Amino acid sequence: MPSENHFSADNQQEKLIYWIVGFVDGEGTFSVSFNKNSTTSTGWQIFPEFVITQGAKSLLALEEIQKFFECGKLYINRRKDNHKENLYRFCVRSFKDLDEKIVPFFQKHSLRTAKREDFNKFAKIILLIKRRIHLTSKGANKIAKIIETMNRKKQSRYLLSSETTRQAHQSDEKI
Repeated sequence: MPSENHFSADNQQEKLIYWIVGFVDGEGTFSVSFNKNSTTSTGWQIFPEFVITQGAKSLLALEEIQKFFECGKLYINRRKDNHKENLYRFCVRSFKDLDEKIVPFFQKHSLRTAKREDFNKFAKIILLIKRRIHLTSKGANKIAKIIETMNRKKQSRYLLSSETTRQAHQSDEKI
């Protein structure tokens, strides 16, 4: 007969997984941004990240999540407003960790809020980057259009760029 410790360990792991999913549903963000970078083929760097932000009182929760995923870094955002508590951010920016740890975890353990749709778009972008689609203007445009439908749904800086507009028109002329 299996020991009670066996059931207890499995149960605790399952509870931890559900806790993390719920925590991310409420406090997590899957985001992708474009940063100007003259060393890249398109002139822009695509920057995916997974972030959870909490006040200093909840730092232990972020540390537990970091320990669970075995990746990411914790950053402090010192408050300069009327709030007394500093904010902490757990960030995963490593493409390898996003691709091999974060995305598979949330594909296996589905989010339950509208954040699931943002995650699905994030996972699609990670796949496009993995396939190196982002290295062309056409691929970067495709990713930028997906980004515009995520989170706060604001227009992509990349798509607003005059350089991007010029490149798109040049591509259209060549067709």
